[in-house]
Amino acid sequence: MGLAAEFRQFAVRGNVIDLAVGVVVGGAFGKIVSSLVDNIIMPIVGRAVGGVNFSHLALSLGMEPDGKTAVLLNYGAFIQSVVDFLIIAGVIFLALKGINSLRRPAQPAPGATAPTRQEVLLEEIRDLLAKR
Repeated sequence: MGLAAEFRQFAVRGNVIDLAVGVVVGGAFGKIVSSLVDNIIMPIVGRAVGGVNFSHLALSLGMEPDGKTAVLLNYGAFIQSVVDFLIIAGVIFLALKGINSLRRPAQPAPGATAPTRQEVLLEEIRDLLAKR
């Protein structure tokens, strides 16, 4: 099998296509959640803690060697990213929980059915006879 044929077989395999779709949808979902956090949740949280805009929180570490620009530690952006992550993780958890509840319970294997009452009694009799 040639390299091109192997690559074609790999590229059209269902798992690779599903992964590509998942990455694209995940990226779009991430933008939606980031917009939700940036434009709805964080303004409410900022207002609740005294009108603070978290994305502008920074700590000045001094000046650049040129003396014109400050070196900033943008911890507000980090807080924003943590909130984004927590919300995305929560939404994904709830979505997966909902999807899992919709799945049908796994069907037992054909040979793995529960023993009948008669079979249970016969096993008990066999075990009693084996003890003698």
